[in-house]
Amino acid sequence: MNKVLYHIIIGLVLVLTMTACGQPKPVAEQEESREAKQLLQGVWMEEDSELPVFQMKGDSVFYADSTSMPARFRVVGDTLYIGSENRYFIEKQTEHLLWFRNQSGELMKFEKSDDAEVKDEFEQQKTKILTITEVLKRDTVVFYDSQRYHLYIAINPTKYKVSRQAINDDGMEVENVYYDNIIHLSIFQGSTQLFSRDFRKQQYAEKVPAQILQQSVLNNMEFTKVDANGFHFNVSVCVPDDASCYLIDQMVSFNGKPSVKLLEY
Repeated sequence: MNKVLYHIIIGLVLVLTMTACGQPKPVAEQEESREAKQLLQGVWMEEDSELPVFQMKGDSVFYADSTSMPARFRVVGDTLYIGSENRYFIEKQTEHLLWFRNQSGELMKFEKSDDAEVKDEFEQQKTKILTITEVLKRDTVVFYDSQRYHLYIAINPTKYKVSRQAINDDGMEVENVYYDNIIHLSIFQGSTQLFSRDFRKQQYAEKVPAQILQQSVLNNMEFTKVDANGFHFNVSVCVPDDASCYLIDQMVSFNGKPSVKLLEY
């Protein structure tokens, strides 16, 4: 091998090696501060309101809001990591004080509670999974072209879970979990059944972006009109407790063929 080329290759290898060594390790691989983590153990109250906000226990944080799911936490350097992505820069930490910047950059001040009753509340609290729509049934009779039709809609909560990331009142990102719905629709002309089907949110994947659909529930279905094309129903696919909502025209023809059209979002 040419000596000049040999020295160039060796030089490149050394540069790449030094660059790799100089790269910071991913947070998951960095050694966490055990002392800081130990100081965080316990129930923390907001300084101004003196209301309990969260409890650090072991590797997990539990929130006073029973609808927020527990999350894992780590302390690396001067940063508190909750979940996989969320980080909060610690401004001050002692045995009984904790100050950090929330997602909006606002300084949040907490103090540790020694109240046994407050601690017991956290110990006994169980996280709730929310249901957006109660079991709901609608019967509608419509007439078209001298014919009488009977429409049945049933909205049924399921055990399928939908996770949604949200910011709580303290500027901390939390995960709330909801039960999705299945909606059943039947259409009869007299005693003849023209249509019968269960609808799930996945059936609207072509109309709702995947990122929105993942955090959404199939919220509602309402009859709107009947015309020469068939029966029209407004279907809403919504992110719970959020403005993100897709309204879809679910149409069923007189011979039982369904089709969809996006109305608004």
